Amino acid sequence: MAPKKAATATAPATKKATAKPTKAAVVKKAPAAKPAAKPPIPEKPVANTTRKRKTKDEYDVDQIGEEPEQPKTKAGAALKKTATAKVTVEEKKAAPVTKKTALAKKPAAKKPTAAKKSAVPAKKATPAPEDDKENAKPAALKVNGKRKREEDEESEETPEEAEEKSEEPPVKKTKTAAAAKKAASPKPTRPKITFPKIGVKINSAPDAVLQIFVMGEGSSGELGMGSKRIGGKMPIDVKRPRLNPLLSSKDVGVVQIACGGMHAVALTKDNKILTWGVNDQGALGRETTWDGGLRDADAPEDEEDEDDDDDDDTGVNPRESTPTEVNTSGIAPGTKFVQVVASDSASFALTEDGRVYGWGTFRASDGVLGFSPEVSVQMIPTLLPEPKKVVQLACGSNHVMALDNKGKVLTWGCPEQNQLGRRCVLRDIKESALRPGGVGLKRGVHVQKLACGSYHSFALDKKGQVYAWGLNNFGELAIEEGAGEDDACVLEATYIKALSGHKIIDIVGGEHHSLACTDDGKVITWGRVDGGQCGVPKSYLNHDNAIYDARGFPRILMKPTVLEGVSNAISVAAGTDNSFALTSAGQAYSWGFSTNYQTGQGTTDDIETPALVDNSAVRDKKLVYAGCGGQFSILASVDEDTPMTNGVNGAN
Repeated sequence: MAPKKAATATAPATKKATAKPTKAAVVKKAPAAKPAAKPPIPEKPVANTTRKRKTKDEYDVDQIGEEPEQPKTKAGAALKKTATAKVTVEEKKAAPVTKKTALAKKPAAKKPTAAKKSAVPAKKATPAPEDDKENAKPAALKVNGKRKREEDEESEETPEEAEEKSEEPPVKKTKTAAAAKKAASPKPTRPKITFPKIGVKINSAPDAVLQIFVMGEGSSGELGMGSKRIGGKMPIDVKRPRLNPLLSSKDVGVVQIACGGMHAVALTKDNKILTWGVNDQGALGRETTWDGGLRDADAPEDEEDEDDDDDDDTGVNPRESTPTEVNTSGIAPGTKFVQVVASDSASFALTEDGRVYGWGTFRASDGVLGFSPEVSVQMIPTLLPEPKKVVQLACGSNHVMALDNKGKVLTWGCPEQNQLGRRCVLRDIKESALRPGGVGLKRGVHVQKLACGSYHSFALDKKGQVYAWGLNNFGELAIEEGAGEDDACVLEATYIKALSGHKIIDIVGGEHHSLACTDDGKVITWGRVDGGQCGVPKSYLNHDNAIYDARGFPRILMKPTVLEGVSNAISVAAGTDNSFALTSAGQAYSWGFSTNYQTGQGTTDDIETPALVDNSAVRDKKLVYAGCGGQFSILASVDEDTPMTNGVNGAN
């Protein structure tokens, strides 16, 4: 726009000359509207030697006299113009208007436009040749008696008047307008993110550095070993526990880890959150777009053969399969994390002051449910407004539980199987389900630990008693009512009487089975059994303790059963259809569905009863953590070379 251009370096050079085009504009309008009116600025060149030289825009293509030489001074230019003007007027009296003269008037008609755009640099106009411009203006004037007398009278103006008229301030006005426009349109800036003040510390992070061992399929990057062969071994279909070099205790220093459905999350000693695996709904909290992995269908066969010879690359997205820190732009500076958890398509992190960050989304039976009432998929970590003062988190497939410092249990996520343990309004399901809400527990119940299955939930109190709610169609809650019926659910937190004879210290759920360990080291299991999930031999099952399907096969272990072959258990873990138990001696036992090597036993056959996980990688290690995803599992041991300063380890 013209006002904005006035601020350029060319404006001062045209400052005094801008008055001339203004005069031409007035002269053009005078004959049409008020022929007798005196124009405010004369158009015709005058004999006064103090008159300024014309601008380039005032010249025309009609050449009457000889080609003038370019004046070198203002005085010389004025004398030349005076002589030219006299000759031109005399010739005009005798000469009729010719076709050439008529053509010369066209540029003169455009002068008003040029006057309005005087601030535009001259290089953007298309000026006529210099020799034509000098004499074109007189030819553009209509000479008659009355008009000529008016022009002669105006030509007698004094040098002071000419100087004043040449000093008109259109450029100054233009500069002012440009400055005003600039002030009114400031340069846009990125909005500053405002974070709430970090609160009082109520949680502590584990500080024992872990060695991470992985096993299972890994074709979606969930093992976190990248996309290429390492040490001659492919990073997929890992049959037995293998040390993950990309999570080195020396270089990375993982202190806590969690498994989701097809991704994993880790917290490091330097307060970084690393993720790897499937990122379809933002579960990794970072950008993982990758253009590789595609083959040109039109490529020559010899090129395809060369590609086939390269067996070192799995074709897995390296940005997903390599442990990488999440996007931290939405995390408040100074935030310190103490725990990470993972669901099927979301991840969450707990801070020292009890706040919760999250990213990803929750899914329902008909697709994406949403991350919050306002956000469908949260691509990077963001601080949740609620809950606050949280001391522990737990995740199911599509729901989250939080325990605050007063013992209150809050849940949010997908409510379809009543895994939230509270009523949600169906007509406004996102508003009621995706905001944390309290679970009703009886007065006097002091919860100390939370645990989840895929679609069911547990609360363990300080007395070792268990309360459960959610899906119970396979008896995964150890509640006989409704077991074996499709969509059988327990609507509210219910005390599990079947476990009343035991003091439970740890509990967990798989997809349709559950297991717990007691204070005296026993492992107890119940729920679905057709894939070996519960670790009991088929010979043990009968119509007194199990429910059979229509074909006569045992389907559900109704009564919680103590497993044989495992003693001194201190913690348990469950995948979709497989299970782990860790002992006080640091050994791991596994059983269940093993099609993708997720049991770490080196076979795809189901493991019917608990078997020791034993190979050279973990044989001499004291394992302190076991975790399971959908088709993979992770074990962890404390790095013996890293001393523990407060006795805390990464097993959560």
